[in-house]
Amino acid sequence: MYRGQPTSRKYEEYAYVLDFNPRGKSTTVRGREGIIVTAIGEDRLTLLEVLGISNSTFEVGEKIYIGKDGRTKISSVLGKMDYEKISSSAQSELSNVVEKIVTDNETKFVKYLNNAQPLTPRIHALELIPGIGKTYMKTMLEEREKQKFESYVDLQDRVGFKDPVKHISERIIDEISGESRMNLFVKR
Repeated sequence: MYRGQPTSRKYEEYAYVLDFNPRGKSTTVRGREGIIVTAIGEDRLTLLEVLGISNSTFEVGEKIYIGKDGRTKISSVLGKMDYEKISSSAQSELSNVVEKIVTDNETKFVKYLNNAQPLTPRIHALELIPGIGKTYMKTMLEEREKQKFESYVDLQDRVGFKDPVKHISERIIDEISGESRMNLFVKR
């Protein structure tokens, strides 16, 4: 990067509500109070603390717009959060919400499976997804060479890999909770 060149930071446009406190205090920005929402970003899968506009209502699992322009329920994104800092109820909702994200963004995750590459000479990125061992990985690579996967159902039919949404979601949870040292899906 050259000096003086602006860095293009990617911000989340949408997030899913994990938990909210109608009369909470921010843990990321001192002095901020109000409707404090814990959410997970749809694109980068980042845990976020968000300040809701007063009198707004939220539901766990709800998709909310948090982009720069035209917010209707959010006044500001306060900052990123670590898994250990989110409430226990947000932690318990995380797997359901992540499964919803993986289901709603099927094209993105199928594209990942179609393009995943070896990480080292001994480990392929696909093997880091729970349930995919050497046998499934080999079959997946052979099948995607013939024709790219078009959907989760296509993957299941051609490879026999059951419930890809559940397995991809497990991997994402491992990355968010810090149980994995190598991230495939979560952008930090």
